Amino acid sequence: MSESLSLKEILQNQRKYFRSGVTMDIEWRIHQLKLLKKTIKKYEDNLFWALADDLGKSEFEAFTTEIGMVYNELNNAIKHLPKWAENRSAEGGSIHQYPGKLETHVEPLGLVLIIVPWNYPVQMVFSPLIAAVAAGNCVAIKPSDLAPKTQKIVETIIKETFEKDHVRFFIGGAEVGRELLKEKFDHIFFSGSQEIGKYVMHAAAEHLTSVTLELGGKNPCIVDESADIKVAAKRIIWGKCLNCGQTAVAPDYVLVARSKMNELIDYMQYYLDEFYPNGVFNNPDYPCIINETQIDRLVGYLEEGTVLYGGNYDKDKRKMEPTLLVKMDVFDSKVMNEEIFGPILPIIPFDKLSQPIAYVGRHPKPLALYLFTRDPGVKQLIMENISFGGGCINDTIFHNNNTNVPLRGVGQSGFGGAYHGKAGFDTFSHTKVILKQSNEIELPLRYPPHQKKMKIIRTMMTK
Repeated sequence: MSESLSLKEILQNQRKYFRSGVTMDIEWRIHQLKLLKKTIKKYEDNLFWALADDLGKSEFEAFTTEIGMVYNELNNAIKHLPKWAENRSAEGGSIHQYPGKLETHVEPLGLVLIIVPWNYPVQMVFSPLIAAVAAGNCVAIKPSDLAPKTQKIVETIIKETFEKDHVRFFIGGAEVGRELLKEKFDHIFFSGSQEIGKYVMHAAAEHLTSVTLELGGKNPCIVDESADIKVAAKRIIWGKCLNCGQTAVAPDYVLVARSKMNELIDYMQYYLDEFYPNGVFNNPDYPCIINETQIDRLVGYLEEGTVLYGGNYDKDKRKMEPTLLVKMDVFDSKVMNEEIFGPILPIIPFDKLSQPIAYVGRHPKPLALYLFTRDPGVKQLIMENISFGGGCINDTIFHNNNTNVPLRGVGQSGFGGAYHGKAGFDTFSHTKVILKQSNEIELPLRYPPHQKKMKIIRTMMTK
């Protein structure tokens, strides 16, 4: 570790810094967030370059899905932090607490660990970090080492912004993450795969540490007969191609009314040709797959169905064409049982709406669901019968584009809190309930002797 300190010594220094009380001051926290915004702006061009190198992101996509969202998160926290952190009167006091009054006091958790993935290496570092700093915590961050250029710029930003014992950035591979997870934290925030999420949860259980898991999953698109098929095709393709499909809330597969399947596929091909008229391999608007290992994994899925469009790839450029896949084994194929996390889109027809409801219901609850319909009855039926983290009606992805709205999974797609805006602040905070009791008025009912008081107390506590 840096400065010749052991991991334990670094974390001990962070705990000491937290116990000093400096992070408790609200104006100090706001100042830290303003400094962070200033430093990110200083290195914005460096981030554009790094994101292009690591993930092939255009400046437009890098700003709209990464840097711009961080600015929104910062602006929101700076503006609303005093209100989020204020002590408040609490409702719900009972007559036997009279004349006391209930209050809520918000406090930081302490030293928290944030483990982030490679697919959004700017947004997924800074969004939870902003929430943790706004809540008054000290923070240890473990980024993915699969986006090394971006990781280096983010490290520079953090070192220039924060005191070293306030926020620490731990660079390294999986072994660094494992060593961190052996230590005691007051909360762990993890975004990534379900497999690693299980490991994180097991490690946290050793210390009875609370966790937030944001895990993704197989996010369905359901397109019924009443949908505007042209709009559905355009928005599904856009959502699938964003970050080359490497998005936790990306559309994973499409369930479409059989009578509309051919029309939907025709429009999907039309928009793919319109978005990328000269193909994707030399197109700066189309991102890269993170590495060759992931390309090999994705190529394996192509053998499990019939490719209607795309399917080509270039390992040197780390690019794979958007691919429409049909005629898969929907029960036994890997492509229909694993999170694809790439630009392959399986398309499956259905005859009755009960079929997609049953199909989605047989699988773990997804992080997102996208429904395309113009029928209010269909909307109600899907909302009442399928559980999922969040989603859109007649769109994809955009429910995650508002930093005031919490993002959270359900079941195997994630749990233990949320992030974005106040939801993130609450995830990294603890709310204490305090009863402020009077010294002037005394209710003798609670004190012995209790004889002859049962009738009165029963009346008070049951009506």
